[in-house]
Amino acid sequence: MTIAGARMHRYCGRMYVLYGGIKIMSKNSGKNLPELLAPAGGRPHLTAAVNSGADAVYIGGTLFNARIFADNFREDELPAAIDYAHSHNVKVYVTLNTLIKDNELVRAFEYANSLYEMGADAILVQDMGLARLIHKYLPDFPMHLSTQGTLYNKQAVSLAKQLGFSRLVLARETSLDEMREISAECAKLGGVDTEVFVHGALCMCYSGQCQMSRVLGGGSGRTGNRGTCAQPCRQMYTDDRGEKGYFLSPKDICTIDSIPELVRSGVTSLKIEGRSKTPEYVATVTGVYRKYLDLYAQGKFDGVDEADMDDLRQAFNRGGFSKGYLLGNPGDDLLSGTSPKNQGVYSGRVVAVIDSEAKAQEHDEKIAARGALRRGEEPRLCAH
Repeated sequence: MTIAGARMHRYCGRMYVLYGGIKIMSKNSGKNLPELLAPAGGRPHLTAAVNSGADAVYIGGTLFNARIFADNFREDELPAAIDYAHSHNVKVYVTLNTLIKDNELVRAFEYANSLYEMGADAILVQDMGLARLIHKYLPDFPMHLSTQGTLYNKQAVSLAKQLGFSRLVLARETSLDEMREISAECAKLGGVDTEVFVHGALCMCYSGQCQMSRVLGGGSGRTGNRGTCAQPCRQMYTDDRGEKGYFLSPKDICTIDSIPELVRSGVTSLKIEGRSKTPEYVATVTGVYRKYLDLYAQGKFDGVDEADMDDLRQAFNRGGFSKGYLLGNPGDDLLSGTSPKNQGVYSGRVVAVIDSEAKAQEHDEKIAARGALRRGEEPRLCAH
């Protein structure tokens, strides 16, 4: 096997798009902004992310990928995807972020070597054995430590750097104060920086290292650590009083109104979750975060418009949002409660059904919603 040699990246001008009447800026100008990192579960998602102002995208192939049920990219599709992103000055990080069995290490390293040759800007890794091989044989291929590495304090920074990681995707339970502390330690050591999730789905378990799926996911032992999570946290359970509910299903996180604090924290990259969600979701969420990052850079950030919050909710929400652990333990506010699926935005209450047409009323305005709605039901608008 030949180890890849030097690589060349092509960068051209950045596309401009409009979101909510605000022109998305070409690159981090003015104040020093963190990178905006968007999910790209397939080619339409990649196009949506690039056109909506992402500075970088993270994508997965068909191997060793923690979102193996997303559309993803075949190995022969990856070079074109990387070239497309680079032609718009967008970096590409490829996920190779499952745990690797001993008999898979050679194949996993060969895959990493191929990604290096394709010109991927970095690779996301969880498995320490694979990380050791990449650091030894591909020392100039940037490695990002997956959030499943569960790094949550500054003492771990120097060790991660010694292991060859140039970026640390912090544990999902990390608070804003801890982000500041870890980012400061990275700046002190040099050669390593931080990335945090700012929007999207949140696992019930510590930083994605779920064992429930492996135990409850059927005879095949489906587990998120191998890219096949059965999502037991999104199932209905019965408590000791006989009451049923979605007791383990967290709300999605949304930190859009905390952009000033996140920028000042020293974090290098703000990451949007959602490789299994739709291209429309990617476009909407990326566009909203791009808008407010750029407003902050211009000194014009003054809170978040309710219309933009509605766009985020319609794109995907599980009974509203939480900030996760950004400001500390959120307690009961962490959980979605009534439904583990997208709940859309409130549009009205059905007050009558006439000739198969449901008539709903919200304040003094009437809206018509076709479908099998019954009196008393509350329709919601969802993105499809």
